[in-house]
Amino acid sequence: MLKNILIRFSAFFVLALLVTGANAQEDLSAHWDGKWIVDGTLFSIAVEVENEELKLTQVESLGFEWSNENGKIEGNIVTVEIEYAGVTGTIQAELVNPTTAVAFAATCLPDFMVVCLLSKDRQAVFRKLADQAEN
Repeated sequence: MLKNILIRFSAFFVLALLVTGANAQEDLSAHWDGKWIVDGTLFSIAVEVENEELKLTQVESLGFEWSNENGKIEGNIVTVEIEYAGVTGTIQAELVNPTTAVAFAATCLPDFMVVCLLSKDRQAVFRKLADQAEN
């Protein structure tokens, strides 16, 4: 009898975790549109989602000259191909909540370039700026 109770409790516990996990993975992809700024800097970009592609526009690049392809969106994750100073790479960002995204260099080649060495194991926190029309 104790064994049956433990099995039922375990099954209930696993089910509760699955339901909680499903709710925690809320699809936030509709929140990508807008102007985003990196914490602690003036670096900012404008993001627009169109036809399931993410389009980036440089707003304040702090003098960095870079180009990018349209990004691919998969739920809360976006990947964007970037070219900068002889380096090519993939930036991956995760929308943590409607106003916060965390980005990092998923790939960076050639890996011996200073830009790649400096970006290894680093991340940037982006904050969505309030729409000017809301103020």
